[in-house]
This record gives sequence, C-alpha cells and structure tokens, in this order.
Amino acid sequence: MARRTELPKYTVPSLTVEDGAAVAAVLQKRLNALNDLALTLKHIHWNVTGPHFIAVHEMIDPQVDAVRAMVDAIAERIATLGVAPVGTPGALVADRTWDDYSIGRAGAIEHLGALDEVYVGVIEDHRKAADDTEDLDTVTNDLLIGHLHELELFHWFVRAHLESAGGELSTHGATTEKAAARSAGKAAKQAEDR
Repeated sequence: MARRTELPKYTVPSLTVEDGAAVAAVLQKRLNALNDLALTLKHIHWNVTGPHFIAVHEMIDPQVDAVRAMVDAIAERIATLGVAPVGTPGALVADRTWDDYSIGRAGAIEHLGALDEVYVGVIEDHRKAADDTEDLDTVTNDLLIGHLHELELFHWFVRAHLESAGGELSTHGATTEKAAARSAGKAAKQAEDR
C-alpha cells in the first residue's frame, strides 16, 4: 500500500492533523489485521473436521461477528480522524507483514492450535497499537483496549481446547501455525489413545 503523503484536511478537536494522520496510520494496520482475522476465522469455520467439529464450528461464528464489528469501529474511527479507511483486499495483502493462514481442511484441534498462534500475533500487535496511541488519542486507545478485552477472551476460548488439566498448552513452544497445528494434533491423538 502506498504511504499517504497528504495530511487530512481536518481531524478531531484537540488533535493536530499530523497527530490525527499518525493515529489513523496505526488504525489502518489494525483494520488490515482484523479484516484478515475475520476471513481466517471464517475459513476455519468452513474447514474444520472431526469429533470436535460442531463445538468449534459454532464457537467461531460469534468471533467472526465480533471481529467484523471491530473492523467497522476502526474504519469509522479512521474516517472520524479525517482520513479515508482502506478496506480493499489488495491493500490488505500489500500492507500485511504476516503470511496467509496456512491450514486447509483439518481437524478441529489442529485448526485451534494454528489459531492460537494467529491470536498471539493479533493481540501482540493490538497491544502495541494501544501503547502507540495512549498519549496521542485517548478515544482511539480506549477503542483498542476494548477490542483487546474481546480478543483475549476469544483466545482463551481457543486455548481452553488446547490446555491439559495441569495447565500446559499442547502448542507450547510452537512458533508457527503449522507447528502449533501438528503439536495440538499430536497431543489430541495421544489423549485419545489413552
């Protein structure tokens, strides 16, 4: 995505147009990440298989709806700051710093293992965005903190499927979606074989 060189003609009261543009740039990255997350969640919803299918299938749709609402709130905040939000697929792909979701049709636990990694990345970047806006714009900061509450809750829902009775995550030590999916699947298979 081309960098914006023009400042907005206006922004919200008490912010300079420079600060409004800076906050909008932070939000644009979150808009891209959340649009990608909503699509990834829907992909998982369609491609999950196995004995945990219905539980995961039905758990994912409310997350999709909530993330889509976050996308809308962020886009509207960008517009409020006097900048045009960009929600096109090409702009998202051109600007993203992460790879496309790498798991196709797979078991529910494998998808949840991969989704654990996805949520880690989204939440870490959302926290950084909240930190970056804390001194610039309290309204945007509050918006991002509210999103973090929901994102961390959804992440807990995912991790509850991956956690042992002793509190260990089956994805512990994995750093990629595929490794987390393999690790979660292996742990689930071992539990079934007992």
